[in-house]
Amino acid sequence: MNRLALVLGAVAALAVLLGNSSMFTLSEHEQAVITRFGEPKGQPITEPGLHFKLPIADTVNRFDKRWLDWRGDPNQIPTKDKKYIWVDTFGRWRIVDPLRFFQRLRDERNAKSRLDDIIDGETRNAIASSALIEAVRSSNRAFEDDESHTEAERGEALEKVMIGRDRLTRQIRDRAAEVVREFGVELVDVQVRRINYVDEVQVKVFERMISERHRIAERSRSEGMGRAAEVRGQRERDLKEIRSEAYRKAQEITGTADAEATKIYAEAFGRDPEFYQFLRTLEAYPQAVDGSTTLFLGTDSEFYKYLRSSKK
Repeated sequence: MNRLALVLGAVAALAVLLGNSSMFTLSEHEQAVITRFGEPKGQPITEPGLHFKLPIADTVNRFDKRWLDWRGDPNQIPTKDKKYIWVDTFGRWRIVDPLRFFQRLRDERNAKSRLDDIIDGETRNAIASSALIEAVRSSNRAFEDDESHTEAERGEALEKVMIGRDRLTRQIRDRAAEVVREFGVELVDVQVRRINYVDEVQVKVFERMISERHRIAERSRSEGMGRAAEVRGQRERDLKEIRSEAYRKAQEITGTADAEATKIYAEAFGRDPEFYQFLRTLEAYPQAVDGSTTLFLGTDSEFYKYLRSSKK
C-alpha cells in the first residue's frame, strides 16, 4: 500500500512538472522564438499571454519588443580637412523579426556588438568624407555675437555649411539601417551626442577662441570710446547752443528793461528837469566821494553847484 502511494505520488509530481514545463507566458513587451533541440520551431510568438510547448524538448528564447538604447564608444576620427576629433554617438533600435534575429545574432549582446561595428563604421566614413564644419553645424545661421561682424569677417571666420550635421546623421542612420535590416533589426535613429577636439588640437582651438574674444572686446571698447566722444561732442554743442540762446534772451530782456527805464527817466525828466538833475546829482555824490577820496573842484563846477547853493 505504501509502495503504491509512493508510485502515485511520483507520477502526480511528474505530471505537474511536465504540465508546468509545457506552459509559459509572455508579457506585453516580450516576443519569443521556440527552439527544439536548438533548432527554431514554427513562427515567432509575438502575442502576450499563456502559450504551450513540448516539455524538455522545447526552449523559449525571449526577446524585447520595445525600442532599445545603443551607445557607441567615443572614436577618434580625422575629418576631410585633416582635423582629428572625438565623436560620441547613440541610437535607438528594436527587434522586428525575432526568427531572423535569433538565427543571425542569437541575443542582444551579439546584436549590440554588431551595431557597434556597423554604426561606428558608417560614422567614420561620413565624418572622414566631410569637413569639420559639416559635423558641427546644421545651418549657416549667424551666431548671436556675429551680428556686428561684417560679411567679410563672418566669411573668414566660418566656412559655408553644405550638408550640415542633421543631414550627416541621417545619412549615417540610413546606411546603417540598410545593413542591420538583414539581422531582423530596425534602426530608427542615430545621433551625435558630442564632438570634441583631441587634446593636441583642443589647446590651439581654445587659444584661438580666447584671441577672438579679445579681438571682439577690443573692437567693442573702441566703438564705445568713439560713441562716448560723439556723445561728449554733442553735449558740448548742445551746451553752447543753450548758453547762446540764454545770452540772447538775457540781452533782449536787458535791452527791453533799459529801454523801459530810459523811457521812465525821460518822462520823469520831462516833468521837472531841475528836480531830476538835482536827484541824479545827489545819487552821484556817494558814488564819487567817500572817506578816502580827495576832490579838487573849482567853485564854478557844475558838480559842486548844489553843495555850493546849499550853503546860502
